[in-house]
Amino acid sequence: MLARKSIIPEEFGLPGLVSRIPRKPVFRDRVNKARFIAKNGSCNLAHKNIREQGRFLQDVFTTLVDLKWRFTLVIFTTTFVSSWLLFAMSWWLVAFAHGDLDPSRMNGTEHCVTNVKSFTSAFLFSIEVQVTIGFGGRMITEQCTTAITVLIMQNIVGLIINAIMLGCIFMKTAQSNRRAETLIFSRHAVIAVRNNRLCFMIRIGDLRKSMIIGAAVRLQVVRKTTTPEGEVIPIHQIDVQTESAVASNSLFLLAPLIICHVIDKNSPLYDLSAMELQCSDLEVIVILEGVVETTGITTQARTSYVSEEIQWGHRFVPIVTEEEGVYSVDYSKFGNTVKVATPRCSARELDEKPSILIQTLQKSELSHQNSLRKRNSMRRNNSMRKGGAGGSGALRRNNSALTIPKVQFLTPSEGGQSLNAVT
Repeated sequence: MLARKSIIPEEFGLPGLVSRIPRKPVFRDRVNKARFIAKNGSCNLAHKNIREQGRFLQDVFTTLVDLKWRFTLVIFTTTFVSSWLLFAMSWWLVAFAHGDLDPSRMNGTEHCVTNVKSFTSAFLFSIEVQVTIGFGGRMITEQCTTAITVLIMQNIVGLIINAIMLGCIFMKTAQSNRRAETLIFSRHAVIAVRNNRLCFMIRIGDLRKSMIIGAAVRLQVVRKTTTPEGEVIPIHQIDVQTESAVASNSLFLLAPLIICHVIDKNSPLYDLSAMELQCSDLEVIVILEGVVETTGITTQARTSYVSEEIQWGHRFVPIVTEEEGVYSVDYSKFGNTVKVATPRCSARELDEKPSILIQTLQKSELSHQNSLRKRNSMRRNNSMRKGGAGGSGALRRNNSALTIPKVQFLTPSEGGQSLNAVT
């Protein structure tokens, strides 16, 4: 049986009309990917299958500094105790070879080391020699050349161990990343219009009064890219220029500063709109470097911003004010932002159509004026209500005091004119 033809033509049917409706671009949800740099600056990178482990032993000092504190303290204690035990064995052997441990030996015979009669006494003498305690109960004599040689060797080895261990402890306590704990970054980055250009901005600050000399900020965009030849680069680092880098001057980080990157044609953010930014998998890495004023050690602080942490159409609030002749910084508002009028299009579209920015600013100005009018009208209404509630009693009293004016009518009467007053 043949299908019945519809009276309505196919091009005017529902499927045909739907197919001709212009569709908006559909953006896929961003897949949650691991960030390369954590917010605290640590690198989210794991090294696996390293076969040449011996390379770490070629630089023992750096390996000891990089270890965690619990392993460093264990190595510190083990090294000293092992050296004391080793030389205690040497002193015991010297005493045994000279016959000082023989109880049948005459008391008048001079020993190599006085009062060393067992391994315990040899261990105590080893500690006295290496740490230069010198209690006075045990001492070396001139009878044994071997004992003098062991004494020289133990002093040299003890000085080397002290230098390495104390230097390792000092370097761990004075590491540059400890100074980076007081270098702070804003929780979010913002994108807004500054000087008629779209700009990517972050805020940095230093909590200490001692300054960072020669401070410099570098920005990098990390993303996964594919070359035209099909090569996949999982971590492609792209340098991003900032205003301070263009001026080739270091930052004077006395108060919190806003680091600005102008999104121009050389920027990796040039083709991204507000919607595309939320769906992208890019990560902006911020690196702050400088020399610590008090120690002269170069320090580095790092953080990163993923797409969810970049607020489009926001601006940082001012936090530096002048109070009684002194500039004051309110760090409670360090990361606070406010919404501002910002086009939702990309910087490329903004350069091609400058009218978009003008229209956006005009709409923002009109909405601001309307909000001011509404606010003023609400204030007037509230004031009138308060005044009306307070003055209603007075108005009633004033109305009651009003009297009706008397109206006089002239009426003719019999035998003459008389005046009647009617109220």
